[in-house]
Amino acid sequence: MNNNKLPQEIFNAPADSLAKLAALFPSAVKDGQLDIAALREELGEFEEVGAERYELTWAGKQAAKKLSQSDVPGRTLRYIAEDSKLADATQNLYIEGDNLEVLKLLRQNYYGVVKMVYIDPPYNTGNDFVYRDDFAISKAESDEDEGDTVDGVPMIVNQKSSNRYHANWLNMMYPRLRIAKDLLRDDGVIFISINDSEIQNFRKICDEIFGEMNFVAQFTRKGSGGRQDSKHYAIVHEYVLCYAKSIDVFVSGKEIKVDDNYPFFDKVNQLKYKLQLLRKWGENSKRSDRPNLFYPISDPDNNDHYPMLPDGEESCWRWGKEKMLAEMSNGKVEFKKKDGKWIAYERIYEATDDNPNTKLYTTIIDDIGNSSGAALLKELFANKIFDYPKPVDLIYHIIKLANADKEAIILDFFSGSATTAHAVMQLNAEDNGNRKFILVQFPEACDEKSEAAKAGYKNICEIGKERIRRAGDKIKAEIEKENAQLKLEEEPKQVPDIGFKVFRTADTNIRWVDMALKLGQMNLDESNLSDKDKLDFMPWYSDIDVVYEVLLRQRDIPLSASVDKLDIGERTWLFADSYVVCLDEVITTDMVEELAAIEPMPFKYVMRDSAFGDDISLKDETIRRLEAYIARNTGEAKRAYTVEFI
Repeated sequence: MNNNKLPQEIFNAPADSLAKLAALFPSAVKDGQLDIAALREELGEFEEVGAERYELTWAGKQAAKKLSQSDVPGRTLRYIAEDSKLADATQNLYIEGDNLEVLKLLRQNYYGVVKMVYIDPPYNTGNDFVYRDDFAISKAESDEDEGDTVDGVPMIVNQKSSNRYHANWLNMMYPRLRIAKDLLRDDGVIFISINDSEIQNFRKICDEIFGEMNFVAQFTRKGSGGRQDSKHYAIVHEYVLCYAKSIDVFVSGKEIKVDDNYPFFDKVNQLKYKLQLLRKWGENSKRSDRPNLFYPISDPDNNDHYPMLPDGEESCWRWGKEKMLAEMSNGKVEFKKKDGKWIAYERIYEATDDNPNTKLYTTIIDDIGNSSGAALLKELFANKIFDYPKPVDLIYHIIKLANADKEAIILDFFSGSATTAHAVMQLNAEDNGNRKFILVQFPEACDEKSEAAKAGYKNICEIGKERIRRAGDKIKAEIEKENAQLKLEEEPKQVPDIGFKVFRTADTNIRWVDMALKLGQMNLDESNLSDKDKLDFMPWYSDIDVVYEVLLRQRDIPLSASVDKLDIGERTWLFADSYVVCLDEVITTDMVEELAAIEPMPFKYVMRDSAFGDDISLKDETIRRLEAYIARNTGEAKRAYTVEFI
């Protein structure tokens, strides 16, 4: 047992990284400081590398790196019970706030546990908003002042006329991606929707953050219609970049698009298959294009069969002679008669787990257009409530490609209309999974003239939360309808987790030392606080908010953990069944005995320093009594625990 102060700092990224380096390379960390020369020697580099190297750089990059490692002092997450759904049973989260701030607040609790991240960030097209983070870019680096916040929101319109056009966008994305990597588990993967405007730069910063060796694929997604604002060609595609946390342990999911067009059956191999022309078609399909691929094979009548175009012109095969002979002997070539003439085809077999000749993966995500996303959202809301929502099928598809197991945590920190939550619930409903979603969205105001505003939605978060509620209810109703039609011997489907807890970024509830100094300048009304509450808490605090602020400082405890009021004293709480937070202003002997009797024994007890006043001996006596009671209750089965003080 030990006792200390509850730390104000939520997550110290540099210290955590330094500890990992010390474990790997003890000689490189001396007196708590990194010895760069020693680290290079440990890595086999015994000469200085030149100052010039291949990398992408821009104005503000160093500040972006520092920002990704800094803490968020004075900020917390406040639980919003009235917006939550099925809060006591759910493991899903919806968080309102600046996603950089939220990611930092989540880093302690979700470090290395997220299986998949999907984001659809605002594209850098010249008129989109980007988050305005606190970067120290000097006037010398820019000739323009980028303007103020928009309606009080820390966002700016990133115009192409700005000489920091690319830098603004990269500065926004870089720290968020670095923290996202921290949250991914070792076999985790991130998918990022992106378009042509920043794909080259974005690939470079992803290579730097995740490692070029961890690049998985650059999927091309064809949407519906086409953007007509481009100068020469209507853009009909965008990209989905995919990077693994560690390519050595990541296993790609299989292509899940179902193709029922396998009309033939191979009795020998017991596989369904379809046919594809064996001769070349389209460009470079004439004999003159590939003369070495013009040669005869034997048709079923044992006659020489040459590749010919429909107009009678000589063509060429898609395979060379050696491969042709091998595939014919393997039964991969099939002839069919059409208009009295034999035509040669290749057999394309249906994908199976144990068929190594079948391609199980794809680099094309096709036929999933934006229209399907808009249509589904309109069905839920009976109105066009959100522009360009991502299709549920797309995210569903990506979750499968990520090989996300049934207990996986899936994070989306540009959540928009909450398509990711919808896709997670839909997939769970189909395979009885228990995947959890964490959605983060800034409460960007809806345009006053928009259909959303007319329908009463003030900001994007209100749309997202309502979409999850309606989608969950729809999924539940569909399952209940199916179950009602089942025969007695058939197993009913389970309704997945369709609830979610809502949190919102807010100012701290605890009066840390630096916050106490600021309070003197804020002139806040503290008339509702007791003398001891004035020492410990901010005027707007509530007990439950303080409990969640303590929870945010615990490693590996999810925000979805249970939080229960105990019948010990007047203000004692238990979260995750293992952490006690006692906010009573006085700790009595009876309370100490009750705290020590909690089963199972907590890992940590958190109390108020002010509960003991200036009586150090009373504090020490209370801790000794707690220790004695715990020892009496546990006997030989002793367990370590911690006591911290607010």
